[in-house]
Amino acid sequence: MANYTRITVVETMKKTGIVPVFYSNNLEVCKEVLKTCYEAGARVFEFTNRGDYAHEIFGELNKYALKNLDGMIMGVGSVIDAGTASLYLQLGANFIVSPIVNPEMGKTCNRRKVAWMPGCGSVTEISYAEELGAEVVKIFPGGTVGGPSFIKAVKGPMPWSSIMPTGGVDTTEESLKQWFDAGVHCVGVGSKVFIKNKDGSYNLDTLKEKLEGALKYVQRAKTKDQ
Repeated sequence: MANYTRITVVETMKKTGIVPVFYSNNLEVCKEVLKTCYEAGARVFEFTNRGDYAHEIFGELNKYALKNLDGMIMGVGSVIDAGTASLYLQLGANFIVSPIVNPEMGKTCNRRKVAWMPGCGSVTEISYAEELGAEVVKIFPGGTVGGPSFIKAVKGPMPWSSIMPTGGVDTTEESLKQWFDAGVHCVGVGSKVFIKNKDGSYNLDTLKEKLEGALKYVQRAKTKDQ
């Protein structure tokens, strides 16, 4: 079962501002990447549900985090049905992210008081997801749906909405400034930080440098707003 309440998950997302989004079918690679993200300052990590036996990788990765990375909140993304959500809840997922709005998934997560973050692409979907109990909604793909201008437009009539764009978010100060100025709750980052070497392995030094820099910028931006 989840080790962190949904309130803690949502507050930590807002505090750190950035959620790394990652998948590999190699457990040892996942451990290395997760540890690097933790050392860079990330405290929320989204493992994407892709590939055969992805749930087995997540189960072992979550055990690793609980034993070795104090305070790292593990969740799962790319979940589209209640059955899969239940499977990951049994493996200790602290939050479930989806590219769609599926009411049954919302009910499944709400019964266990686990954070559910459905994907939305319109104001109507955002409002419906919130009605179903979503504290944070995902905008995906963030850049294609409308980018920072879309977030800013939504926050006009719905300032209470907590929005997490994923897809199209870069880790440069210029990109992050646009998203956070628009009023995002946090952002999800993937391929922009998980850079591969020529041999196909992940460049952990680059990952740490990019993520650490991005997290520091977000904290500076939040300080200026206070």
